[in-house]
Amino acid sequence: MISEQSYLPARSSKQQAATSKAVRIIEAAIFTPFGWFPLGIGQSLRRLVYRPLFGQLGRLVRIQPGVIFIGGKQIHLDNYVQLSRGVCLRSINHKSSIFISENVMIDRGVDIKASYDNIEIGKHTHIGPYTCISGGKIVIGDDCLIASHCGIYANNHTFSDALVKIREQKSSFKGIFIEEDCWLGSGVRVVDGVTIGKGSVIGAGAVVTKNIPPYSVAVGVPAKVISTRGSDKKRLHE
Repeated sequence: MISEQSYLPARSSKQQAATSKAVRIIEAAIFTPFGWFPLGIGQSLRRLVYRPLFGQLGRLVRIQPGVIFIGGKQIHLDNYVQLSRGVCLRSINHKSSIFISENVMIDRGVDIKASYDNIEIGKHTHIGPYTCISGGKIVIGDDCLIASHCGIYANNHTFSDALVKIREQKSSFKGIFIEEDCWLGSGVRVVDGVTIGKGSVIGAGAVVTKNIPPYSVAVGVPAKVISTRGSDKKRLHE
């Protein structure tokens, strides 16, 4: 059966832009003053006042002062999420959302921008200070440790035409998948189209340009597998 909504005229780009602008104004009017209330009273006020602006705001979410939100209705925070000072969560259009599962810790200065698809962070994962996560589809599994100053970018610029400015050419989006129980050391870079297998460890400063098999230890630029975790013991729960 055809729904009633299918008979409604599609909103024009001008209408969408006007709606988006109005939402941004409302968000700024609420997020800006309440975003800087200190201590426990500030966290309690933010949970109360922010709730209608989010897609989801779970129980006992801790939002420290100075956290920036853009596109609140596309941001979903599960129970016991912690957001430290200076975190920035941005969903820049209605096609992209940010899903942060329960007991996730987002450390100081982390920048997460969902531009063209969803970004998902699994349970009990820690995102270290000043890490940037941006682009198309990005999935980070449960129980991961992402150290400071990492870069996870699920997009790539096309630059084949030398007569056209790079910024004016199209981008590609393949997606990044970091499976559960991975540890990325400080300063790791992960490029678009990569899967890092379950239980893997990526050494500090490595640049991951190809898929990493499960339970691997990889280091270097580009990252190369140098050993396999637990190869001398029977792994549990496989």
